[in-house]
Amino acid sequence: MIIGSHVSFKKDQLLDSVKEAISYNANTFMFYTGAPQNTMRSKLDEEKNKEALKLMKENKIDINNVVCHAPYIVNLANNKELDKYRFSISFLTEEIKRCEALGITKIVLHPGSSVGIDRKEALKNIIYALNMVLENDLSVVICLETMAGKGTELGINTEELKAIIDGIEKQDLIGVCLDTCHLNDSGVDLNKFDEYLEAFDKKIGLNKVKVIHINDSKNIIGSHKDRHENIGFGTIGYSTLVNIINDKRFENIPKILETPYVGDTDDDKNRLYPPYKYEIEMIKNGVFDMNLKNNIRKEYKK
Repeated sequence: MIIGSHVSFKKDQLLDSVKEAISYNANTFMFYTGAPQNTMRSKLDEEKNKEALKLMKENKIDINNVVCHAPYIVNLANNKELDKYRFSISFLTEEIKRCEALGITKIVLHPGSSVGIDRKEALKNIIYALNMVLENDLSVVICLETMAGKGTELGINTEELKAIIDGIEKQDLIGVCLDTCHLNDSGVDLNKFDEYLEAFDKKIGLNKVKVIHINDSKNIIGSHKDRHENIGFGTIGYSTLVNIINDKRFENIPKILETPYVGDTDDDKNRLYPPYKYEIEMIKNGVFDMNLKNNIRKEYKK
């Protein structure tokens, strides 16, 4: 089972990320190379990166399973303001170059939001932008994330993802990241995951799935809201998510948890604790723990 979670990228950069992943008993992880909401980026530390790679090797973390996530501020769908559009193309290119410098082979990308322009035109904008990015001599696979359909998001169904992928010239550098919460919120019944995959395979091909985000959802199917919940505590449910994780077709694909931190109480957000170590253990055990959140609180308060 290749499973991990989102981790931080702090002062010691990738080395901090690896240490955090190890603390969760994970064998993969996902990170941002800086804050996802802004363009501030620190210079990469080559020595810290070497230490990180050594530590990964010692703990049997294959760097080919490690994933970067592109910042939210990148929007390749809207070109109404050309300066911002061109900046998104340039900034994504630089993020991918940072991935290459770190040795990372996959980056997850939200396709973008149309924000007032025709969706078909927005899809063409994404295709143009991605081809511009991939004109550079890069080797990182861009994984388009399945989106929940909040606002004017694109990539909310297989047809939109297919339209983008079909327009990419360098097919070996484009893939898909399935997100279980987003699929649920976009209207996909994950209890019928085989049916979804059958349609996906016919239109796109299962070989394009490179990453899976494993998240429960706070919302009912088709809500288009995108609010993640801890594993087994949402509307998707533990058994459905574990079945997806254990699907043999994806046994070599990294699964990444992006579930919310647990508060001191269910309605208290003042102190928050990472759930990933405990969720990973629960998933590996194959049994849902109704007391998971309370157990997390007790452990961190010791």
